[in-house]
Amino acid sequence: MKVLITGSSGQIGTNVGLSLLNRGDTVHGIDNRKNTWTDKIETTIFDLAQGDLKNFSTRTKYDVVLHLAAHAKVYELVEHPDRAMENIAMLFHTLDYCRQTKTPIVFGSSREVYGDIHRWITEEHQADFVVAESPYSASKIAGEAMIYSYHQCYDLPYLVFRFSNVYGRCDCDIERMERVIPLFIQKIAHDQPIVVYGKDKTLDFTYVDDCAQGVLKGLDAIVAGRIKSETINLAYGQGNSLLDLVNMIGMCLGKTPKATFESPRSGEVTRYVADITSARKVLGYEPTTPLSGGLPQSIAWQKKNGYLKTP
Repeated sequence: MKVLITGSSGQIGTNVGLSLLNRGDTVHGIDNRKNTWTDKIETTIFDLAQGDLKNFSTRTKYDVVLHLAAHAKVYELVEHPDRAMENIAMLFHTLDYCRQTKTPIVFGSSREVYGDIHRWITEEHQADFVVAESPYSASKIAGEAMIYSYHQCYDLPYLVFRFSNVYGRCDCDIERMERVIPLFIQKIAHDQPIVVYGKDKTLDFTYVDDCAQGVLKGLDAIVAGRIKSETINLAYGQGNSLLDLVNMIGMCLGKTPKATFESPRSGEVTRYVADITSARKVLGYEPTTPLSGGLPQSIAWQKKNGYLKTP
């Protein structure tokens, strides 16, 4: 299988790309920056927000495009809403390439499309397209709408994955993009204070191996023609509060967190637990790593690779 991955230098793109290569598939990446985690993924440095992919149409014919390129930090896009428009531009350029080359697309969407409605467990049909909580969620809603329209107008096969708080290997580049789990790990390990925005905020944290496993199953299914038009939650299927997260990290590190608690920031979802019935039924997806099991692996990987040096 030949796979084109946009956003191939990010966490999910890197882990999925390496998994594909390890099983013998061909992978080419597109990103606006070099991959700092591995040199095994052949990557073209290109800013998708600024131009289309017409030059790629004369190259290798890919079996599927995995579109992950995006500005992905919710609060960052509250402060810089122009980056939400860049997310839409990146998808449009990729989607139109897929239309021209008749290549199926797998799109990395987000739990943010559901808005901040406190359901116990969230099913795919409950996406809240009426009220977008943030420019980031609006960019993902717009992206899904574009994909659905291309399927209707051009019969383009698609699979939309709604990811939820993916963590693990290749997520600790917090100087570039601040993520809650690696940020808390780094600060708690060094006895530094942390601010928790939403003590009772409950989210569905997904270990990167579970995420990559689901994405590979999706790529296989769409290339084999078993999927033509699906939207699927890809998560662990269980919620943990930020207070639970802080305490677990402290236990893993043998530290007492120095945490203060404030209200959630503007645009942030405060409760999300995914219904993963569709992922199980359509893809045979079965996550195996709860937060209590993924955090020790994340910390061990950071230590082994020199990203976490405790005093």
